[in-house]
Amino acid sequence: MFALTPRLTLRPGWFEDAPALAQAIGHEAVVTRLARVPWPYTLEDAETFLSLPRGATEPRFAIIERSGAHRLIGTIGLHRANNGDHELGYWLTPDAWGRGYATEAGRAVIDIARHALPLTRLTAYHHLDNPASGQVLRKLGFIETGRSQRYSLGRGDTVEAIDFALDLDAAPSRTAATLPIAA
Repeated sequence: MFALTPRLTLRPGWFEDAPALAQAIGHEAVVTRLARVPWPYTLEDAETFLSLPRGATEPRFAIIERSGAHRLIGTIGLHRANNGDHELGYWLTPDAWGRGYATEAGRAVIDIARHALPLTRLTAYHHLDNPASGQVLRKLGFIETGRSQRYSLGRGDTVEAIDFALDLDAAPSRTAATLPIAA
């Protein structure tokens, strides 16, 4: 499955993307904001991530910036959390921060979840010390549901997180023009 937004292409990550993925995520400022990513992040870590199996309701996309060199600037996707919820996760390389790309990609994935997957609810969270991610989640229509302690592999420690949920049966808030394309 692919999706196009006004500025981005969301497509499955390919094994050949491993060097670009390792370069894009290979910043301590990125990795320490995530839960399941080791620091330092290596080419082998990227290859392992790109080889992970996905369930039918767990789309995972490379985020490709279409201007300029069409470079990989992050990933976004859904995965089944330990409690059975489908959780939205995303990251962007630092020089792509502050441009609205996470919100744009998030809207596309939510549209896919709402219209092409048998899901009725998504969850997400962000580390307390990453308020920019909370702003993205709120723009996407997520509602804060509480706080929790989450382990961060990159930090090697537990951090406080703010938890969110989104009811997919509710009328969508602002959505970007997105064109899902069957693979």
